Parts: sequence; structure tokens; C-alpha cells
Amino acid sequence: MGLTWQQGPLSAGAIGRFLTPEPLPERLLFAERLRRRMRVKFDDTWIADSEDVILLHEPGRYPVAYFPREDVDEKALVASDKITHHKDLGNTTWYAVRAGERTTERAAWEFTALPGHAAEFQDRIAFAWRAMDAFYEEDERILGHAADPYHRIDIRDTSRTLEVRLGDTVVARSEHPVVLYESGFAPRWYVPRADIDETRLRPVEGQTFCPYKGLCDYYDIGDARRAAWSYRNAYQEVGRIGDMVSFEADRVEVCLDGKRLELEPGQKVVPHGIDRGLDVDEVGSR
Repeated sequence: MGLTWQQGPLSAGAIGRFLTPEPLPERLLFAERLRRRMRVKFDDTWIADSEDVILLHEPGRYPVAYFPREDVDEKALVASDKITHHKDLGNTTWYAVRAGERTTERAAWEFTALPGHAAEFQDRIAFAWRAMDAFYEEDERILGHAADPYHRIDIRDTSRTLEVRLGDTVVARSEHPVVLYESGFAPRWYVPRADIDETRLRPVEGQTFCPYKGLCDYYDIGDARRAAWSYRNAYQEVGRIGDMVSFEADRVEVCLDGKRLELEPGQKVVPHGIDRGLDVDEVGSR
């Protein structure tokens, strides 16, 4: 997703390339000001509140927000003797986070031996996303990770024919699927339930969470495990795919206008766990 995740331009599996005469370094990090007010809540206490957050994008990770130390409640940071080494940004000093009667170890960190080219991270604190109760932009909770300004979703109608088979069995056939284009991913094709033989879909336990689309349900089809999925209550921004079904091209046969689709290299989705303390009702009410 976005700049450095999945197949984004700064990810290890980028599908494009920079047109430069010399090869770029193996790893490129990108820093930018968020230009949004961001707050952090822990044990029902605001422990950070800043309009001067810097986002760090590094390959294979979601964006991480770094707060100026002066915008962090110093009483919330408990020094520890834990120091690790970041391969690009030097020594990393870790803190426990404390508020009220609650303390969580290794819940915040800062870089303490930065190279000169990364000086903007001096005296900045980052918080482990799932260790906190919640992150907010203004008064709205942000789910999953800091907002990635390079992530985009577009949904388009199409009159192309999509057919899904498992062996000789037609599971779905639609002449009006929709296609979802998402940064860092190959196109995903969604089919209305009216065009699906739902007797072939067997719901399975376990949901995943997408910060951009919501909670995702899965289905087995015959012996094909988790071969289909649906955002039954998709977020308003992607409401056009709500309760439609998409199919995994490496688990069942998916044909578009008679041509079989293949799962592209690097397209295996890494599920994002639900934030700590976030219940299904809160996800669905966004």
C-alpha cells in the first residue's frame, strides 16, 4: 500500500522503476511532514498532541509518525536500558509508556545516533501503534496506521465478463463486475452476489482488517480454502464494493473475457491485525 508497502515505488517488490542512469540504493527511506494534527491516547490520557508530526516511510512498513519531544507528555515516557540498532538510522532508545496505574514496556522509541542526513528525526518520539489505546487526527480515530498520503483506491464499473470456476463447477458469472484499483496491488475484481452461486460459498471463521476498506469476511469454496472474500459493510469511501465478493485467482479459476487471471508476483496480501482495544462495532461505525 502506498509508497513503501506491497509493490509501491520504494518497496522491495516495486513493479516500476526510477529512470536514472545509476541504480538506486537497495533501501530508500522517505520523510515528510504530515501537515495534520495528530494525537495519541493511552489509559484514557492524551500523551501526545502535535501539528508537527513527521512520517517515516521505509520499505516493507506502514508509515510511522514521529512526534517532537516537546509535544509529548514527558511523564508518560519511562526510560529503559534497551537499545537496538536501526540499519539506516542508528541506535534506537526504547521507553515504557506510563499513564495512571498502567505501564506498557517497549511502547515508544527515538533515534539517538542519527546520521547527518536524517537530522529531522532528532528529539522525536514514535509510539508502537498497537500498544496505544488510539491515534487521532483532530477528533477522529485513525485505524490501522498513520494515514499514507500515497495510498489511493479507485473503483470502476465494467461490462467485461468475469467467470469463476472450481473444476467443472461455475461458481460465479457476471457481465457487470466492478474492478478496484488500489495502490501497490494488482486490480481486484468484485462480483455482485446475484451473479454468484452462493451455495458454493462456505463462510469461515476469522476476519482481517483493512484501514481503507473495513472488516473482511472469507469463504471456502469446495477444497479451496479462503478462496473468496467480501467487505460486507465496506467503509463509505469504498461503498460500491460493499457485500460484493472477490476471488483469489491462485485458488480458483478466475477468467476475464475468457482469459485466465494469474496472481501476480508480490500480490500476496499481508493482513493487518485489528488495533488493540478496537471492537467490531467501532470498525463498522466509521
